[in-house]
Amino acid sequence: MTSVTNGTGSPLLAVRGVKTFYGNIIALKGVDVDVHAGEIVTLIGANGAGKSTLMMTIFGSPQAREGAILYEGRDITRMPPHEIARLRIAQSPEGRRIFPRMTVLENLQMGAGLDDLKYFDEDVEKMFTLFPRLKERIGQRGGTLSGGEQQMLAIARALMARPKLLMLDEPSLGLAPLIVKQIFDAIKELNRSQGLTVFLVEQNAYHALKLAHRAYVMVNGVITMSGSGRELLESPEVRAAYLEGGRH
Repeated sequence: MTSVTNGTGSPLLAVRGVKTFYGNIIALKGVDVDVHAGEIVTLIGANGAGKSTLMMTIFGSPQAREGAILYEGRDITRMPPHEIARLRIAQSPEGRRIFPRMTVLENLQMGAGLDDLKYFDEDVEKMFTLFPRLKERIGQRGGTLSGGEQQMLAIARALMARPKLLMLDEPSLGLAPLIVKQIFDAIKELNRSQGLTVFLVEQNAYHALKLAHRAYVMVNGVITMSGSGRELLESPEVRAAYLEGGRH
């Protein structure tokens, strides 16, 4: 595996030798990933490589059968998802999964949770600054929003939990290039202005690698390369597999 030094100090999130199964089928075959505080780390790979499985395994569903997942030095491998969420890890899953019958404001309320309602008004204003389109749609049901607006809402809902670690699964999927740029610009701004740590799973390798401080490539449940975003963007192997022809 090609690699570079993974930052300094203990990682905020450390995945060590993780194996995940669906029945008897092994989906992750001993995965090691580090995410340090303040980083944007991206995981790229073809559809079906195991990227979303890793994201879901970190969040406790399914649980890893072997290996360990450490967050702030604490073993969370066997924790249920609701306990992991309380550690200020937030996830915006693939397919957005907003509440379609609820309004934009109600979706944001669901993201905030009971502990953070004292910050609710302040945080809602932050989300509307980050995604002005949501302010225009504040009373509209989630299911009537465009795909791009739904993705903005999914990210904003995750951010309402005031996470230390934001995990994003395929935020650009199925969206127009202009909307993709807006969403990636928002992620970059959150990292720059707030120091938010982001772990990003993406098929859109070009945008993801441009954004990332560090990156990993996954093939068939195995990490095959790692390095800085720039290094992987310039790698002939990565360019041939994920960047040629403009498809990704």
